[in-house]
Amino acid sequence: MRLGKEGSHVVSFLLGAALPTALLFFVASDRLGEGLSSISISWGNGTVLPPGTSDQKATALTDRGTPNQEEQVGFAGLAELLPKVAMDDKTVIITYVNEAWARDNSLLDIYLESFKNGEDTAELLNHVLVIALDPAGFDHCKAKHPHCYHLQVKSVDMSSAKRFMSKDYLELVWTKLTFQQRILELGYNFLFTDADTIVFRNPLRRIPVYADMSCSSDDFKPTRKLLDNPLNTGLYYLKSTNRTIEMVKHWRAARVRFPGRHDQKVFVLIKWELIRKLGVKIEPLETVYFGGFCEYHDDPEKICTMHADCCIGLDTKVHDLKDIAADWKNYTSLTPQERKKGNFRWTVPVRCRKSTRWRKP
Repeated sequence: MRLGKEGSHVVSFLLGAALPTALLFFVASDRLGEGLSSISISWGNGTVLPPGTSDQKATALTDRGTPNQEEQVGFAGLAELLPKVAMDDKTVIITYVNEAWARDNSLLDIYLESFKNGEDTAELLNHVLVIALDPAGFDHCKAKHPHCYHLQVKSVDMSSAKRFMSKDYLELVWTKLTFQQRILELGYNFLFTDADTIVFRNPLRRIPVYADMSCSSDDFKPTRKLLDNPLNTGLYYLKSTNRTIEMVKHWRAARVRFPGRHDQKVFVLIKWELIRKLGVKIEPLETVYFGGFCEYHDDPEKICTMHADCCIGLDTKVHDLKDIAADWKNYTSLTPQERKKGNFRWTVPVRCRKSTRWRKP
C-alpha cells in the first residue's frame, strides 16, 4: 500500500497552527516536502534583500549582529577522523543527533540496528559517522558506535530543545551545510541521511553515478520531468567536486535572499539556478527504493531506506519506525517460497499519519 499524498495543504495549515508549541530538534525536521518547508518565520533582524541582489552581495549581507558561520563552527580533528571512516572511494555516511535522538531506545538505536539487520549492510556501519550536536549526545553516541564526532557550534546552545523554525533551529540546520561543505573540501563524498531513517539495503547501489547530487523525493512519478518531483533533503548524496563545493556555497549564500526559510525550502527554490549557473546534475531518487512515510511502496525486494518524514514528534517517529523494523525482520525470516507469495504489507504508520492528518490513499 502506498501512502497517500493528498492533503499537503491541510498539513501545512495544521502545522502552522501547531508550530508555536512544537518542540523539535535539529535534524528532527519533520520534513513534509513543499508543504511544511514553505512555512516561513523570520529570523535575525528580518533583513529582506531587494530583488535582483547578486549572489556575491548576498554572501556578504548577513544579519547585523549574526556572526559569520564558519567562525562559529569548529572542525577540530575532522581531517584526521575522515580517513578512518571513509570507504575506499572516500565516501562516508553521515547523520546528526542530539541527546534526545541518541539516548537509549531512541532514533539512533533504531538507525544503527537497521544496518545490522539489513541485507549486506552490517559492513556499512564501519563507514557511518554520527555527528553529535551536544556533549550528552556525543557521550551517548560513543557508547553505541565507534565513529562519533562532536560538532561544536559557538553561536547556539545545542543542549536545549529548539522550536521548529525558531531562530536557533534555523541556525542549526544551516550549520549542517557548513559542516558538509567542509567534508567536500577535504575531498570526501558523503551520503547524508536524517537519523529517523531505517536502512534495509546498501543505498549507494541505487545512487546514479553520473549525478553530482542525488536527493530523495516525497512523491515520485516517473511520468513527470525528473526535477518536477518534490525533493526532500532528508537523504541525499554529494560527490566531492569543484561543482558540488560551489553548489553548497551557493546554497548557503541563498539563505540571506530567503530570510526565515529552511535549508530544504531554499534548495527547492534555487535548484534551477544551481543547474544553470554551476552545471550541477541533480537526480531525484525513486520512492520504490528510498521510501518515506510521505510515500512508500509495499515492495520489500527493492526498498533500500525508509524515512519517517510526514511525521511530527520524537515518540511518534520511534513508535512507527519500530513497527517498520519489525515488519522487515518478519519478512527476512520468511523462506524464498513464502516471499514470492507477494502478500507483504508494511504496517501503516498510524501515529505519524495522525500527527499530520495525512490522508490515506
